[in-house]
Amino acid sequence: MIYATYYNSPLGDILLASDKKSLTGLWFVGQKYYPPVMEEESVNNSDMPLFKTVSQWLEAYFASKNPNLADLPLDPYGGEFRQSVWRQLLSIPYGQVMTYGAIARQVGCKSAQAVGGAVGHNQISIIIPCHRVIGSGGNLTGYAGGIDRKLKLLELEGIDISTLKRPSKGTAL
Repeated sequence: MIYATYYNSPLGDILLASDKKSLTGLWFVGQKYYPPVMEEESVNNSDMPLFKTVSQWLEAYFASKNPNLADLPLDPYGGEFRQSVWRQLLSIPYGQVMTYGAIARQVGCKSAQAVGGAVGHNQISIIIPCHRVIGSGGNLTGYAGGIDRKLKLLELEGIDISTLKRPSKGTAL
């Protein structure tokens, strides 16, 4: 059984999903790779203790605090490669960025593009901080929630976004 609820964030509504033990999804409503069947096949349960914990974490995050991840049981669904990339994302410190190439080297992959695919399919955005990943030379190569949200999340963490290069075309603007 999948349980779901919505969180109203300053950047738009967010869908939270859980198997009742762990957080299994966090998406901006309508983002790229948004799971439309999730809303149809899930049970709305906003009173679930896990959703309250995640909502408190998000409240702290959107207040420009660096909330602790230790209280959040996370269980995104994905293969071994994606899981290794998502674990690497969790190691990027609050207020810092890392390139796709650096992540590729850390997970033992020769393809920054393959890492980009795993980053783009991250099912627990914000908490597993895919927004902290940039292209080489400070290029903002995309974000499933949209480049504007990515910039706002980075700015919220105190990152100087004036040095980052916004794409003029692409699929995740």
